[in-house]
Amino acid sequence: MSAGHDHSHHHHDHAPKLDHVNKAFIWGIVLNITFVIIEAVAGFVTGSLSLLTDAGHNLTDVTSLALALLAFKMAKVGSSKLYTYGYKRATIVVSFFNAVILVGTVLVIFYEAFIRFIHPHPVSGSTVAWVAFAGILVNGFTAWLFIKDKDKDLNIKGAYMHMAVDALVSLGVVVSGLVILFTKLWWIDSLVSVIIGIVILQSTWSLFKDSLRLEMDGVPREIELEKIKAELVKNPSVVSVHHVHIWAISTTENALTAHIVLSTDSLNVFNEIKTDLKHRLQHMNVSHCTFEPEFADTKCLEKDC
Repeated sequence: MSAGHDHSHHHHDHAPKLDHVNKAFIWGIVLNITFVIIEAVAGFVTGSLSLLTDAGHNLTDVTSLALALLAFKMAKVGSSKLYTYGYKRATIVVSFFNAVILVGTVLVIFYEAFIRFIHPHPVSGSTVAWVAFAGILVNGFTAWLFIKDKDKDLNIKGAYMHMAVDALVSLGVVVSGLVILFTKLWWIDSLVSVIIGIVILQSTWSLFKDSLRLEMDGVPREIELEKIKAELVKNPSVVSVHHVHIWAISTTENALTAHIVLSTDSLNVFNEIKTDLKHRLQHMNVSHCTFEPEFADTKCLEKDC
């Protein structure tokens, strides 16, 4: 039985422009690595766990931004005999890796905070507040760089979430620095570290689930399988569909394979049918399609027909 294959590599209308994204990532990396150095030095000088924790978290963000930028570069590499889709899947691997890094960072934060609760350490509240205030500016501006494209790609969404959460975390550190300055309650520093960790976990969970789903070749979150099937049978020549499989090639491109049961008089117009089906799916963010035609008067011997 013949199969219809779509090997065209159209980008979805809502895909982010790579030049714009690359500049956003480069700006984010430069600004945040500079702030990490300043925050880490201030944390060591003042003995502030919240500053050191935030610096460590910001360092993972720099790593995440660098890896995401690398993934976008790799996604532009063409296909080869060994990697027929190129390196597009690198964007999925990186988004999952970023989520894992954040979870690991939180575990370290919780451990250090526990030690500090037992052995409180004097902290310079004014220094903590001023450095954290600078963090609000840096992280807030970096988040703004990604806000336009945050709903178009999982890695961009992850970058935006990291930066937005960091800005809120820095605000919390500013408050803790002021409280420490006026009350000398050193344990506030550890408490804020724990709160930072909880905020990070909450913001990371959805990213972790989405990236894990794509790693396992699950149906991307924005796509509904039943709607895809319903759209395919809208073609007058399509009797039914089965063996429908949808997975992500990258964080912006999705693929589909399906068995299409056609009316018996449709063989001569299969190319037209295929073009129509591809067009329908293009508007549902599925850009790579492979169809296997079957006919209504032919008995299907496979499972799940």
